[in-house]
Amino acid sequence: MPAPYELIYWPGAPGRGEHVRLALEESGATYSDTARLGMEECGGIVWAQMGDTNFGDKANAPPYSPPILKHGDLLIPQTSNILMYLAPRLGLAPTDDALAIYRLNALVLTALDGLSNEVHDTHHPIAKELSYEDQKTEALRRGQEFVKTRLPKHLSYWERVLKGEASGDGPWLHNGTFTYADLVMFQCIDGTLFAFPKVMAAAKESGKYDRVFALYEAVKARPRIAAYLASERRQKYSIGIYRYYEEMDVVPTEDK
Repeated sequence: MPAPYELIYWPGAPGRGEHVRLALEESGATYSDTARLGMEECGGIVWAQMGDTNFGDKANAPPYSPPILKHGDLLIPQTSNILMYLAPRLGLAPTDDALAIYRLNALVLTALDGLSNEVHDTHHPIAKELSYEDQKTEALRRGQEFVKTRLPKHLSYWERVLKGEASGDGPWLHNGTFTYADLVMFQCIDGTLFAFPKVMAAAKESGKYDRVFALYEAVKARPRIAAYLASERRQKYSIGIYRYYEEMDVVPTEDK
């Protein structure tokens, strides 16, 4: 029997581990997830990987932080790295084109940079160790710039990708075929919708990003994804990457 997939990640919010879960759920793979354990048990497993006393082994350097995928003797950290490993094995990336995985990874990294990391940094622009309240002035300024400048730039880029020849026919990002990059894009849009519901509603109503929102709805409607989203396995947004602060969710006015 093949080794089971084991996801090591914190509980309490979807976080960066969610991109891995979506790939596993969409493919119907059997996997374990430390986030489903109690905080004490889960924390012990995660800290055992991250702790100063872990020096790895002959094959694996110690990971810096989760998400971490354990598959047999292989230990893989970093979201995009995990997905590059999983996608061909789960039927979520072409296996007849050796270059496709690199093209898909470029899309994934761009999505994670702009619609995950940048969204996180709106509420933690100074330091992750400080609370939102301890950097609120800076966060509000960062958030204003994000919704006014950065978010439209990112959404416009993805609309352009979906209009491009490499996207192919239909709602998907690459070659007219559903891949793990579409799952990553879905999660990034979903999280941004939670963090900035008014801003994203205005973006949708503008009609400028119809292809982006069509991709989002197409992924959301996939049977296994829909079942997962309705299940208890899908953790609610809370204190993770995507957080809602009403004072930051302000639709920017047009400059005159």
